[in-house]
Amino acid sequence: MHISFLLHNAYGIGGTIRTTFNLAGQLAEHHDIEIVSVFRHRDAPALGAPAGVRLRHLVDLRRKSPSYDGDAPEHARPASVFPRGDSRHRQYSRLTDARIAAHLQSLEADVVVGTRPGLNIHISRQARRGPVRVAQEHLTLGSHPYRLRREIGHRYGLLDAVTTVTEADAEDYRTRLRLPGVRIEAIANSVPAPAGPPAACEEKWVVAAGRLHRVKRYDLLIGAFADVAAVRPDWRLRIYGGGDATGDEKEGLHRLIGALGLQERVFLMGAVHPMETEWPKGSIAAVTSDRESFGMTIVEAMRCGLPVVATDCPWGPAEIIEDGIDGRLVPVGDRAAVGAALLGLMEDEELRRRMGRAALASSARFDPAAIAERHLGLFTELAAQGARGRSRSALRSVLHRSRGTVLDGAYALRYKAADAIRKG
Repeated sequence: MHISFLLHNAYGIGGTIRTTFNLAGQLAEHHDIEIVSVFRHRDAPALGAPAGVRLRHLVDLRRKSPSYDGDAPEHARPASVFPRGDSRHRQYSRLTDARIAAHLQSLEADVVVGTRPGLNIHISRQARRGPVRVAQEHLTLGSHPYRLRREIGHRYGLLDAVTTVTEADAEDYRTRLRLPGVRIEAIANSVPAPAGPPAACEEKWVVAAGRLHRVKRYDLLIGAFADVAAVRPDWRLRIYGGGDATGDEKEGLHRLIGALGLQERVFLMGAVHPMETEWPKGSIAAVTSDRESFGMTIVEAMRCGLPVVATDCPWGPAEIIEDGIDGRLVPVGDRAAVGAALLGLMEDEELRRRMGRAALASSARFDPAAIAERHLGLFTELAAQGARGRSRSALRSVLHRSRGTVLDGAYALRYKAADAIRKG
């Protein structure tokens, strides 16, 4: 089977890139797999290219490259196909509109898979008839702005399937959107087994990882750890992760650490890739987010044999952790509950070890081989139905495209009016 993934930027760093590489690499053991990256800004993928997978790009943003596209006139014009509601809209242009369209119209594949809403909409509008069209959702429906949810509701009807990373989000798509004939399946992200041995759960370190963004609530974790440190001063906390342009809280966290007198107990370690060498240095993992679309760091820690203390936030943690068996779930934003869960594991070494062993065993269900098998089963079933059997009649396609044209016109007028107000 020839499967083609369409990815925003395969040369960057992020959870969607990592999980796409994991899936593509696993599928490539028995199938013809390619990843098409819309953008390329460096010579080699930061995460390393998956073995056996062809990797190519559509727009070259390497300034020293002879094929550099950044100066192209069309690159300066805003995209008309990639939706404005997608947070990456400013990076797309009339050039990407044309390059993605040409790619999708010429694509000779059995399955084409989009990996973010904007690209899924490109596939629904521009892919030729024939390939199975699958939209992967790595965030949640509720996290998308209203404008994007509305366009998803209009555009996804021409897809064959939507996969989400949690069952809770899949149910959201089934109940909140009208997508008759579109398969909606929950298939979790995959995490490979680490190369080294699992944690012994003996070292007196708590480990957390993820970008330094306020949604991760590292301020809550540091506060809870301060409460615990008063009872167990022998324990330390490491937080791994870099910031981003919109939510870097590094300086604020440094100030909080200083104000609580934790300079010798709490450490901001910066971004480390891969994390599999760092998790086993600890004995407890902590995730204190206000929300998660899945919880990759939870699975990564569990695959390294750590019990995880996590906030029971929407949507992922409760579908990963069995409370009291392989980790602990605590209420969102509850500093005292986080502290109590950490302290309980700190003070009971046998409990830590038992939960760590359980975490190692239960997290095997997220192995790339198991996850790839689920994707492949879906792809094979849809491909076997053929284009006629996949719920898209010619009339239905025309109706969807007509509704989309009306939607495009309405949005164009709205954007023009908004631009006029700003300029006025």
